[in-house]
Amino acid sequence: MTEPYRVLITGSRDWQKVEAVRFALDYAFCEAAHSGRALTVVHGACPRGADAQAADYANYLISRDLPVKTEPHPANWQINGKRAGFIRNQLMVNLGADVCLAFIRNGSRGASHTAQLAEQAGIPTRRWTA
Repeated sequence: MTEPYRVLITGSRDWQKVEAVRFALDYAFCEAAHSGRALTVVHGACPRGADAQAADYANYLISRDLPVKTEPHPANWQINGKRAGFIRNQLMVNLGADVCLAFIRNGSRGASHTAQLAEQAGIPTRRWTA
């Protein structure tokens, strides 16, 4: 069985350009399909912003019987406190991805940090800013 095409989503909680998220995921889906692989959308499970938009769109693609899965990684705020988001982001990068899609609004520290971690790990990173 072929490994899935893993797309790491990182983004601001107040990201508002849902069309950018959908466009980026459509493009990633095409890349996955071109290589004969299913798409896995890895995200931080934030209930709003780019994570939520990516999860919603991935679930829409799933509902259309397309070869897409989601892999949510919620931060554990109770155990890790204020560093929970950064710890979760490092974990997602450590799990590997074929590409990182970063949606950064107002210089979001978390999304910017994750994009930087991905780049340092050799993961190609595409950034959208607002």
